[in-house]
Amino acid sequence: MKKIKVSIISYLNSSPFVYGLKHSEIIDYIDLQYNTPAECAARLLNKDADIGIVPAAIIPSIPDKKIISDYCIGASGNIRSVVICSNQPVSEIKTLYLDFESRTSVLLAQLLLDEYWKIKVTPVPLNSLDEVDPHRKDSAYVLIGDKVFDYESKFEYKADLAQAWKDFTGLPFVFAAWTAVTPLSNDFIALFNNALSTGLANIPAAVNEHRHTLDYQDAIKYLTGNIDYNFDFAKQKALAEFWNMVLRLKSKYRSC
Repeated sequence: MKKIKVSIISYLNSSPFVYGLKHSEIIDYIDLQYNTPAECAARLLNKDADIGIVPAAIIPSIPDKKIISDYCIGASGNIRSVVICSNQPVSEIKTLYLDFESRTSVLLAQLLLDEYWKIKVTPVPLNSLDEVDPHRKDSAYVLIGDKVFDYESKFEYKADLAQAWKDFTGLPFVFAAWTAVTPLSNDFIALFNNALSTGLANIPAAVNEHRHTLDYQDAIKYLTGNIDYNFDFAKQKALAEFWNMVLRLKSKYRSC
């Protein structure tokens, strides 16, 4: 039997999902692939994977997609690991370096700068972490994932993008959702969701199996206090609102 290819993000925030998939009977039916958010999106777009925890921004552009899970990578406030780091307040930012690993966080940052903070910055692609300089006063960086834990204390200011979105819209935010491009049986989807649920019920064990730079208690606090995994009605509404706002933003700048 051909195994279902599952692309999963290799960050601490996905470790409960990894644990659940690896320690449930579904592991016999899947081939786990560990990727960055950008790689995960590319795999689904190219049909190199059947299922992926896909960055929110890319989902509308994936042909024949279907969100299949009750779970996601989301936040109902401060997420900690999706930020703008700088040595000046957001209102004074002139140049913004954009993380190379995620389109969603970059679009969220640009949307918030334009519509919430109402400031204009010069965006610059960040090609590698070697370009992050915590000593610069005139630049800011969109950083995501585990790398934030290494850099968050090196900058004077840190703007949490999930919290800013919540302050702006009153909604939670969805950074990635489980999306399939291959038809799947209802039995498989139920088995998949049960595996994810098992992982979320065993977060301490998941932390022990994942390589990270946080101490144990800090990692537990992050996964249980910052990440909100339930893909509930409020997050479905937030995801639709994000897609609509991104379309308006792109239309606005095309007409300029």
